[in-house]
Amino acid sequence: MAVIPRKSLGQHFLVDDNILGVIDRLAELDSADVVLEIGPGLGVLTEYLAGRVARVHAVELDRSLEPRLSERLAGRTNVELVFGDALALDLAALDPPPTKLVSNLPYNVATPIVAESLAGLPTVGLWCVMVQREVADRFFAVPRTKAYGAVSVLVQLAARRTGFHPVSREVFRPRPNVDSALVAFRRVPLPDTFSEVRRVAAAAFAHRRKTLANSLELTGLVTRPRAVEALAAIGRDPAVRAEELEPGEFVALTAALAR
Repeated sequence: MAVIPRKSLGQHFLVDDNILGVIDRLAELDSADVVLEIGPGLGVLTEYLAGRVARVHAVELDRSLEPRLSERLAGRTNVELVFGDALALDLAALDPPPTKLVSNLPYNVATPIVAESLAGLPTVGLWCVMVQREVADRFFAVPRTKAYGAVSVLVQLAARRTGFHPVSREVFRPRPNVDSALVAFRRVPLPDTFSEVRRVAAAAFAHRRKTLANSLELTGLVTRPRAVEALAAIGRDPAVRAEELEPGEFVALTAALAR
């Protein structure tokens, strides 16, 4: 029976095996790896991973895919199928803990999954994810560009990009109306204040057309005078906007706000 992708879940199933070699290279797959795959879909990538790594935790929200996945992965004793919402499950409790996140991520949850995994999955040392091209660009966007935002700050504080590969729309079914890309990045040590920086960055970009100080006040994080004082402490003008700060400056701003 044909499986009908569910638009409400952002499903675009990977159906072309040719992209798997690129994923293998960017993910630097090794026989000792424990891989977390979110959104296995029809199991094309899952099956490939299972033949190359020690363990695969495949997390799928759509229960209707269970028969198809179970059939395809029959005999693959190193694959654990977990059904549930990846944003609600305690993925850090997976055993053995994942060392890499390799996924064709559902479009509608790609950004929050990556953002949550940065601190929430401390054992993950490398990500290789298929996402919308604009999302991939956003992860490593530079300041003073339209794509630069809170997720750019967080990803760049947590990781360094190691690979990028544009992906044809023809490798998916249904064929999406947007371009996609594979992006790979490797973990670097997180700032001790990462959770606090995340709150400050989210508030700073919540009203990105406003000045950073005004945005922090509008979100209720701090008063504008306190924000202006903290900006002065890091050498920034009170009229600066969030998109002008480098990722590292958000760490300094968070420290200044805490003083």
